[in-house]
Amino acid sequence: MNMNRRTFLRSSVLGAGTLALTPSFNHLLAGTSPSGVPHRFIFIRKSNGNIPNLFALPTFSDEQKKMEQKKEAFEADLDKHELPKWLRALDGHKENMTILNGVSMTVSGGGHYSFSGCMGAYKAGRNTTSGIKRITVDFELAKLFPSPFGHVEMSLASGSGTVAFRNGIVSGFSAPAKHQRNFCYADPQTAYDELFKSVTDSGAVDSDNTLLAYLHEKEGRRLSGLDGEERTKISNHVDSIQAIRERNEKVASLSEIISKNLPTLDLIHANGGSDATLVEKQGAFTDVLLAALISGLTNVVTYTIDDLGTPITTLPGNTGRVDLHRLGHSKDMQLRDIVKASHMAQVSKMVTKLKSVPEGKGTMFDNTTIIYFPESGAGHHGPDTEAPMVVMTGKNSKLDMAGRFIRLPFHATQGHKTLSNWYTTLLNAYGNPIKHYGDLDQEMTRNRIPQTGAIEQFMA
Repeated sequence: MNMNRRTFLRSSVLGAGTLALTPSFNHLLAGTSPSGVPHRFIFIRKSNGNIPNLFALPTFSDEQKKMEQKKEAFEADLDKHELPKWLRALDGHKENMTILNGVSMTVSGGGHYSFSGCMGAYKAGRNTTSGIKRITVDFELAKLFPSPFGHVEMSLASGSGTVAFRNGIVSGFSAPAKHQRNFCYADPQTAYDELFKSVTDSGAVDSDNTLLAYLHEKEGRRLSGLDGEERTKISNHVDSIQAIRERNEKVASLSEIISKNLPTLDLIHANGGSDATLVEKQGAFTDVLLAALISGLTNVVTYTIDDLGTPITTLPGNTGRVDLHRLGHSKDMQLRDIVKASHMAQVSKMVTKLKSVPEGKGTMFDNTTIIYFPESGAGHHGPDTEAPMVVMTGKNSKLDMAGRFIRLPFHATQGHKTLSNWYTTLLNAYGNPIKHYGDLDQEMTRNRIPQTGAIEQFMA
């Protein structure tokens, strides 16, 4: 579902909740963190799973190779090893890198797609609002580090029919509340236009504010004589309208810093960028999300970097495969590595840029965590018993894991950690004391294996 700005504003504040913003605005507009410099998170979702042996280090000792093959828990210092070829764009940032293996995703499952489940640690089923069980972890983290936009979602996902990629403002995968789907920007130009319009198109902001003022007055009048559930519903609409107006004011106050950090998008991205290559789209999205972070518009970005329908014919090194779905049914490990290498080029760009931006006594990257993870476990159809990740953390990270290859105990064995444990760790480390976030693993429960709480070895 694509929509223009005016339609989006109407649907987001007056709609029935299928693409709703209402629950999130109380914390999105709270301003900067009272503790000082905020921490920032970039979640990068990829499709087709991550095959564990492609994350193994080529210079493992014989003993380490055996432990990796047997999926036994161990750690290795990255500075003593070579990285897999597809990871070498990050060779200069080993001290910030963790290759994390052994975390399971059986709590979110998914097969082809996990939809909102991989961000909320639950099985979402098909992409319906009824399957959204809780607020997703990225929105939970955004509450801890408020900003004008709070949370920004971008999606480089495939379109339908003859449209190669989605474009415009579309339904997203993250969730601001139970049974509520987020919106996301589906092409770089739309993200640019919407995030930076206080500088690039102040007339559009004025137009939005005029519409919002009209809607605020109209909905306010409807409150007279209402009570019960209907009054609550309309009152929430009124609050949301006012929240968007306040957000626009906060964004306008950042106009100077936004102007200094505006990215430059090539003309090929105009009107949805239908002629842009995959790498051009990836690069433009990276530029936009970095500018949004550096300008202070958001502290949390979730980026779906591909889905099974993403066309990869323009990817350098690809000799003919059309999309990731067909790649998932093949044994072409070389092309899988080429796909991941294109992703790592963007991660390297993020790390390098953020390390160049001064902040406090260091740089912005010191206060950033980037998590590159599969939507659906260890392969195209799973299994979900493993979900290898690459995590990049700055020196002010609350996590003690940088500079290492870490394999945790395998699924349903003593000491194993699930996606729920991983998200609990992130939340606990950064200020949310929740005892356990996400669902429990059924096999772990049947085997009476403890599985609640954070991953203590990662807590700094």
